[in-house]
Amino acid sequence: MKQKLGKIVKELKKASKTHAGQANKIESMISKKSPALLKLSASCKAAARRKFKVYPSAYANIWASKTQKKGKC
Repeated sequence: MKQKLGKIVKELKKASKTHAGQANKIESMISKKSPALLKLSASCKAAARRKFKVYPSAYANIWASKTQKKGKC
């Protein structure tokens, strides 16, 4: 995934000045290992399924992502 994003960043930088700003934002996301790029672990999904009646919901996903950030699952 990082390789694909790296190629996109290079192409955006070549395109124009406005796209160069977007490329810089993408680069910063890649280097910081943004939570948006991380996937939920299987154990956190399982814990969310046990805790909530309906798993694929916004509340369950938010809870699972917060517990994963804390390192509890």
